[in-house]
Formats: sequence, structure tokens, C-alpha cells
Amino acid sequence: MAGSPRLRSAVLSAVLLAGLILVWHLATLPAAGSQAVDPEYAKLLGAAAAQGQKSAFPTPAEVGAVLWRHLSNPFYVRGTNDMGIGVQMLHSIGRVMSGYLLAALVAIPLGFLIGMSPLLYRALDPFIQVLKPISPLAWMPLALYTIKDSAVSAIFVIFICSIWPMLLNTAFGVASVRREWLNVARTLEVGPLRTAYAVILPAAAPTIMTGMRISIGIAWLVIVAAEMLVGGTGIGYFVWNEWNNLSIPSIVTAILLIGLVGMALDLALARLAKLVTYAE
Repeated sequence: MAGSPRLRSAVLSAVLLAGLILVWHLATLPAAGSQAVDPEYAKLLGAAAAQGQKSAFPTPAEVGAVLWRHLSNPFYVRGTNDMGIGVQMLHSIGRVMSGYLLAALVAIPLGFLIGMSPLLYRALDPFIQVLKPISPLAWMPLALYTIKDSAVSAIFVIFICSIWPMLLNTAFGVASVRREWLNVARTLEVGPLRTAYAVILPAAAPTIMTGMRISIGIAWLVIVAAEMLVGGTGIGYFVWNEWNNLSIPSIVTAILLIGLVGMALDLALARLAKLVTYAE
């Protein structure tokens, strides 16, 4: 049956998930006796850790209860530091998409020019190689000093981390277009703009989408750390705020939701990549 491999993989995933939850549950069971605990650690995590009778890490049941509480009312706003996890997630997604789309508007046209011009590629390559390895968060102090707006600074960080995979993959995809196809376009006297749109873009689209897929993963990874630094709103700020409140179950809940949203973004880009992929 065609569906049996998918069914088997789904069953295996379910078994692995159940196994992980079981290990998690066993690891957080109360200890049989007391044990010495570092005093500073005891102050931080409370009486249960000081007694050594219960793991300071929450059990699956505790995380499940907190997850249900957050998801049952995710979009409330009661104040600056009291917003639902859905509201915080929307703030983060909005920043990611703003910086990501700006990066696409710059990276894809510039990647086209670089891919079509070896001279331009050689001229810009030293700048790209110097800027590409810089951690996006290293730009944050400079962005805050220059822009003087934490939300816009976070968008700038997403922009600067998203641009390089799209730029390089676009340039590579354009440069890898078969010479025969370009020669046919010249023979038919097709103009440069139409050649770029009708010949180069369809041929390079799978590689461009690969760069876009890499960029969205990096952008979602960076936004959490950026929001921890700038504060205010966003899922990164939510995690940091819950740490200040020592709400470990809420932190674990946020981590799970961050992973699920990241997976959804990646699957969406993967689906788009399939739409533009052609069989040779």
C-alpha cells in the first residue's frame, strides 16, 4: 500500500514520543531520600529542591497543565507584562516576516545581478565573506544605538541574518543555469528582462527557495534571542519574563511552541519549494 510507509513512520514517531515522555516522567519522580543541595541553588528553585525530594524540573503532567492553560486563552492583553502566549507569538512572527521579506526584496534581485555578472561577483565577494560570518546579535548594540527603537532593531537583526542564505543561493542558482538555454534565448532575440523572467527565474527557483527556507529557520532562531535582549513583547521576552518568575513549566511550554511554529514555517517553505521544483 502507498500509505503504509507514512503510517509506519507515524507510528514510530508516536512510539518515540511516548518513550521520551516516559523517560521524562521517570527522571522527574520524587527521590527516595534527601540529599545535599547547594544553598544558592536551593534559594533559586525553592523548598522542593532544598529537600531533595522532588526534581526541580517539571513533570510532563505539570507542563501539560500549563500548556493547556496558555492555549485555552492565548490572546488576552491585561498589561505590558501580562499578555497571552498567542499575542507574544504573533509579535515574534510579525517581526520575523518583516525582516525576512525585506531581506528577500534585497537579496533576490542582488543575487540575480551577482549570478549574471562574474565581475560583480568578484567585486562583492570580499564584502560578503566578511559580513556573512558575523553573528546577527553582534549587530544588536549598533542597531539600538543607531535606530533607537527596540522593535525596529529586532527587525534589522532578522534582516541581516536572513539576507546571506538567500543572496548566495540566488547567485548560485542563477550562475548555474544551463548555457544552452541562454544561448537559445539569444538566438530567438529574447530581451534581457524577459530572459531573466522566462528562462533564468524558473531554472533558479528551486535553489532560491532552498536559500529562503534556510533563511526562515535562521530568522526564527535569532528572534528569540533578540527579544530576550530588547524586551517588551515577543516569545523571547515571554521566556525571559517567565524565567524571572521562575516558572519553569511555562518556559518548557514556550520552547515546545517555538519548535512547532518553526516547524510550520519550514514546512510552508518546503511546500512552496516543491511547487517550483521541476523534473529534468
